[in-house]
Amino acid sequence: MTEPTAHTAPADAVRGSWVTHAPGFARPFLQLSRYDRPAGFWLLGLPCIIGLVLARIPDGLVVEDAWLTLIFAIGAVAMRGAGCTYNDILDHDIDAKVARTALRPLPSGAVSLKQAWAWLLIQCLIGLGVLIALPDIAKLVALCAIPMVALYPLMKRITWWPQVWLGLTFNWGALVAPAAVRGEITLADWLLYGGLVLWTLGYDTIYAIQDREDDALIGVRSTARRFGGRIRPAVFIIYACCSALCAAAAYVADGWMGVALTAPFALHLALQVVRLDPADGARALMLFRANREAGMLLLAGWAFIAAPF
Repeated sequence: MTEPTAHTAPADAVRGSWVTHAPGFARPFLQLSRYDRPAGFWLLGLPCIIGLVLARIPDGLVVEDAWLTLIFAIGAVAMRGAGCTYNDILDHDIDAKVARTALRPLPSGAVSLKQAWAWLLIQCLIGLGVLIALPDIAKLVALCAIPMVALYPLMKRITWWPQVWLGLTFNWGALVAPAAVRGEITLADWLLYGGLVLWTLGYDTIYAIQDREDDALIGVRSTARRFGGRIRPAVFIIYACCSALCAAAAYVADGWMGVALTAPFALHLALQVVRLDPADGARALMLFRANREAGMLLLAGWAFIAAPF
């Protein structure tokens, strides 16, 4: 079994990540959970917090929301790590055939399947602790996501639209949050969820540009392959619909002020499309990572409305 080093980090890892300096025994497990690719933690956690803020817009944020935010943050780290570990367990044979993923811990031999399963269990136990800390109705809503999480790694084998399934799964927290805050899910929450699903469809299509050639060789499907030479107009339409649904959610919750404060998020998405070059995988990765800032813009705008002053 080989020990990964800074020089054998997966191709899409953040260069200079703290993970490359972690103790050798821990490094492959951190890589399994994508601690060297932190954008995914943000993209899983932000929908929860955005959903929480939207649910508070009528009455204002309260002190207890800081506790919920912490719970959602811990849950996002644990469950994103667990999801990536599970994905790598199922895909280790495929990953060995793709240049971007060949150096991941399982195909490279840095960890065994047995060790990966044990690491997955540890992360799921942390996620269970987060689940227990939620109010009862939010627990039930959160549990509904488990089948989607379990089936996601299989979607790229059976459909051209695995990014849609990822969107349905990754943004479920936008529904858990209002269930935790007020015990119900309203029209505004569903509109936000729909918008965020489209957001994920857009940014993960951009991400999948990096793998189009390898995916075609091994028969893996994606929206980046499905759209072919029409990726830019397709992402533009997806992002436009995303922005419209998020603006509609804000309008239902707060009227035109909510729509106005959704505009910076929409502008960020539009600029991504302008800068997108379907032939440039490095730029696609950079634009994908920039969605952390896009999500923060939406959160900041809506938090301004929900601020208790």
